[in-house]
Amino acid sequence: MSASTFWFLAVGGAAALTHLAVFSLTQHRMWPELANALGFCIAFFVSFAGHRLLSFKDAATSVATSLGRFAVTAVAGFASNELVFVLLLRRLDWPALLALVAALVFAAGQTFVLSRFWAFRR
Repeated sequence: MSASTFWFLAVGGAAALTHLAVFSLTQHRMWPELANALGFCIAFFVSFAGHRLLSFKDAATSVATSLGRFAVTAVAGFASNELVFVLLLRRLDWPALLALVAALVFAAGQTFVLSRFWAFRR
């Protein structure tokens, strides 16, 4: 396993845990879809900082360029996350936390490919 892959998984895990923690703390106070969005917003900063400093520290792009590209990448990942989350939660009646975990896993692959080959291009 390359160092980049290791750090991507570690940072992604930290961001996913942040997302899950925010969701768990807020889901009973708002619609689950909004709790998911709030978790995403907070985890975004964990993810960007970790990926920029660790996963893709040899990026050939400026921080501003990487941030803009990563924002597009993250929003695309969140769109697929929210789509899967709503499908599992509302259509298949999965428990909210299980639906979110499945949605996070689904979006992770897409985020890696876009991050590696575009947002933090080497």
